[in-house]
Amino acid sequence: MRTSAVVSGGLALLLLVLVVAGWSPLLSFDRAVDEALHRSAVAHPGFTRLNRVLSDWVWDPWTLRAVAFAVALALVRYGHRRAALWVAGTVVAALGVQQAVKALVGRDRPEWKDPVDSASFAAFPSGHAMTAAVVCGLLLWVVALVGREPWRGWGTLAGLAVVSVLGVGWTRLYLGVHWPSDVLAGWLMGWCCVAVAVLTYRRSLDRRPLPAEARADEEEGT
Repeated sequence: MRTSAVVSGGLALLLLVLVVAGWSPLLSFDRAVDEALHRSAVAHPGFTRLNRVLSDWVWDPWTLRAVAFAVALALVRYGHRRAALWVAGTVVAALGVQQAVKALVGRDRPEWKDPVDSASFAAFPSGHAMTAAVVCGLLLWVVALVGREPWRGWGTLAGLAVVSVLGVGWTRLYLGVHWPSDVLAGWLMGWCCVAVAVLTYRRSLDRRPLPAEARADEEEGT
């Protein structure tokens, strides 16, 4: 997990540097992809409306955050308070990181003469993509953490998580409100947040004081 955090964070930082530096190959790629998708969005209004529903309601960041907080409340109810704190805290921390990076980079969003959707604030990173990666990653971690035996629905849940993460990135590109590098950075930063959360959670357990009985047993064995 440590390697995953370092790699995803390093790649996200590299993308940030390339965007800020205006690296022409990356900017050209972003423009080419967005122009092709925008032509399709204008030509297929029905499919575009579907993408707007998915982006604005199903995979909206606040919808996903609400799901995460509902899971945190369920964890508290069933006695997993530490895990609940980590889920809620990671979601809030990820939002703070996202907004800070957006303000720092200040990247303009794509502009079109015939836009099919609109969005405010800076483009980099994609808040939708980052939130989806954070929430879906945390949900998978929670299921693995609290599950006492192999769960038959694990494959279905993992599939839905992958579809959601990839799908939200697609909708933001198809609707012409983000560049591909925005979405990729959002995924990388989101996964980095999840990896760091898992690492810090494990360390918090390692540092937790042992119960009196367990501590006495350890002392007798030394």
